[in-house]
Formats: sequence, C-alpha cells, structure tokens
Amino acid sequence: MLIRAEREEDRVAVRAVNESAFETSAEAHLVAALRDQARPVISLVAEEAGAVFGHIMFSPVVLPEHPELAMMGLAPMAVSPERQRQGIGSALVRAGLEECRQLACGAVVVLGHPEYYPRFGFTPAMRFGIGCEYEVPDELFMLVELRPGYLAEVSGKVKYHAAFSNL
Repeated sequence: MLIRAEREEDRVAVRAVNESAFETSAEAHLVAALRDQARPVISLVAEEAGAVFGHIMFSPVVLPEHPELAMMGLAPMAVSPERQRQGIGSALVRAGLEECRQLACGAVVVLGHPEYYPRFGFTPAMRFGIGCEYEVPDELFMLVELRPGYLAEVSGKVKYHAAFSNL
C-alpha cells in the first residue's frame, strides 16, 4: 500500500471511495468544493496496484478570536468498505498529520469517533477551552496539538471552511 498526494487523475476514484464509504454523496461533494475553494488543502490517497481505495483531506480552520493560529480540520476520511479495518485509515491519518506538521500547522481538529481518534493523540477540544461552531457533543469534537503548548492561553469556537455549511 502506498500513501501519496492526490493527483488530478485520482479525482474520479476519490469520489467513488467517498461515495462508497458514506451513506450519501455529501462528503464527495465536500471534497470537490474544498479542492476548489480552500487553501492550503492536504488530500492524500491510499493505493495499491494503481487502485485508489482510501482518501483523507485536511483543510484550514480558524479560531476567529485568534486568526494568527495555523490550524487544520481533518475531514473527510474514507476507505472503501471492502478495505476497512485493515489499518488504511490509520495510515492515512498518520501521513496527514505529518503533512500538517510540514505545513507548520500547530493543531488539527476532528469531528469524529471518540474511540478511534485518541490513538493519534486527539483529545476533547473542550479540555483546551475550544469548541466547535456546530452543536455536537463535546466528546466528538477533538484536537491534537502538533506543537506542544500551541493552544495555551487561547479559547474560542473553531470555524470550518464555508464549504462545510453545504453538507
């Protein structure tokens, strides 16, 4: 398995992976919108023998009270159903977090499963005094500091890119 940056020729396969992994095509539409509208975007694929079967995307998020902070949001992440539970999602998350570090991001947020993301260092964002613009249970909105202490002395509500409003 190879984890690499998404290329233009991967777009159809990435769409198919997102559509197969989720109940609706909303995430596939989100990926297309973020590709066109958000900067910087990290978009990685998992492939084997030329076939794409996993995808992850990170896009900028902001704390309006602290616009100087460099933060990313992990969403969406998708693995084709027949390839799930094989460590592909974990490999995508690890590679994506490393890409975020390379872009000098200080923290990454995720709205996701509280039993899955802690293995990558994510903890409930409310522990940092940081909330989500969406009404979600505190345990579902998590973050990881890529630079220890990056979020010391800050608080607020994370705002996602406007493309998320169309979900």
